[in-house]
Amino acid sequence: MNLLLLEPADFIADDRVLLRDRRLTHLQQVHRAVVGESLKVGQLGGAMGHGSLLRMAPDEAELQVSFDQPPPAKLPVTLLLALPRPKMLRRVLQTVAAMGVPRLVLLNSYRVEKSFWQTPFLEPAAIREQLVLGLEQARDTVLPEVIIEKRFKPFVEDRLPALAAGTRGLLGHPGDYPACPRAIDGPVTLAIGPEGGWIPYEVDKLAAAGLAPVQLGERILRVETAVSALLARLF
Repeated sequence: MNLLLLEPADFIADDRVLLRDRRLTHLQQVHRAVVGESLKVGQLGGAMGHGSLLRMAPDEAELQVSFDQPPPAKLPVTLLLALPRPKMLRRVLQTVAAMGVPRLVLLNSYRVEKSFWQTPFLEPAAIREQLVLGLEQARDTVLPEVIIEKRFKPFVEDRLPALAAGTRGLLGHPGDYPACPRAIDGPVTLAIGPEGGWIPYEVDKLAAAGLAPVQLGERILRVETAVSALLARLF
């Protein structure tokens, strides 16, 4: 945790907060914070600043806080991601938040097992938990927007063209395609498939919606690795 991310319920005054949950445990057991120490803090959805530890008790910590810094800029990207397996989903959500993706669309695909859509990790509270962990890691305060699309064809035909309008559409997929471009200047809509890749029908549909297939080479990557590699290459 590189940022104490604060929510409205934490505030007992305009410049005072009380922490009693896992953040308290982190201060005590990992950070080993002492009274008077200055800590990096941020308001969820707002500015960042510093907090001075006023009091540390076994069951709560009190900080005086001030905010004078904006959060880091987001990447100019909308990420379409075929729903990963549940355990990987948690890691991917943290990665997406940490890397500054402002909008994530979790999309169905032929190779996405139906059971994946039943995971409790898709509950709003579970998604939010992983996103917050990613924000804390990267020192950011603004949660990405997460959109869930369980039907591939209606989304790609009816909503994706408008979503991708005015952006450079790219479709990450192994095969005989151009190499993924580097250091793009401008907004991007990027689609990354499931393990095993998109099926040809899906590639055709995504291409018809304006997403051009690109590849990273001969190696087949895990979804979480592909997300990091493509984002880093593009931006």
